[in-house]
Amino acid sequence: MKTALISCVIACACFAPTTLALDQHPEHAQHAASEMPSPVNRMCPIGQEPIVEGVATIEYKGNTIGFCCPGCDEEFMGWDEAKRDAFVASAKAGTEPGEAHAQPAAEAAPAVSQPYTLATCPVSGEKLGSMGDPIIKQYNGREVRFCCNMCIGRFEKNTESYFKQIDEQMIADQLPYYPMSTCVVSGEALSEDGEDTAINIIHANRLVRLCCNMCKKEFKQDPGAFVAKIDKAAADAQRADYPLGKCMIGGKLGSMGEPSEIVLAGRLVRFCCSMCEPKVIENPAKYLAQLDEAWAKQRP
Repeated sequence: MKTALISCVIACACFAPTTLALDQHPEHAQHAASEMPSPVNRMCPIGQEPIVEGVATIEYKGNTIGFCCPGCDEEFMGWDEAKRDAFVASAKAGTEPGEAHAQPAAEAAPAVSQPYTLATCPVSGEKLGSMGDPIIKQYNGREVRFCCNMCIGRFEKNTESYFKQIDEQMIADQLPYYPMSTCVVSGEALSEDGEDTAINIIHANRLVRLCCNMCKKEFKQDPGAFVAKIDKAAADAQRADYPLGKCMIGGKLGSMGEPSEIVLAGRLVRFCCSMCEPKVIENPAKYLAQLDEAWAKQRP
């Protein structure tokens, strides 16, 4: 009887599921094979970015975990077990931390903010100003403008979807003026064999183009410094051929000393003095349209 019992125990140990072994020895977790089920998480536990298809996954306690970058899996397995378990639980509940749910601290209080520069309400599509002064709201450090109060409630019920729409419009609007052909973080090229390979993100209503997801993580550690580099590159690239000789608010450029300058939605805007800047910021879409028209006339 004792021999039979020992044999049974040995057999059970030999055929124990692999996932059980991983649960007991998480440091031995292996990258998932292609036939593994879909990840339980949408956001990377390390980068707090959307997980990327093609980046290796791991199997943890019977759950497939996805990541945004190579190396994130090792960092995840370096967490203590309670922290890993908490992440899995939040992922299954659809509340794991990340862009889809909560902005990181750097995004919540961006070092360099800009006004909402699109001409239309993100909810109704109506031209801003067509129903009175736009309603201005802040969401995680980003300004959004609405045509009326009715649109605010609809926006707040589905902010992720509306911000995705806003980002797409801002990328298209600012891309023609983007001044850099290399990643502001790594210095790597943003194209390969003539094909655009950049990752486009919107930070505080301005376009930032990066070479990879790893650079997104580094960018968020000090966004203000990187945005300042982009703004300087934009100003330097556009200043010599700036299409207006007159301030859009005041007098001739240079008539009151060295012109004041800001970079707004990727465009250099020059003023006769700094006193004129707030008027453009108050209604950016109007004045950017005038500047775009001037650039269009100057460029073939």
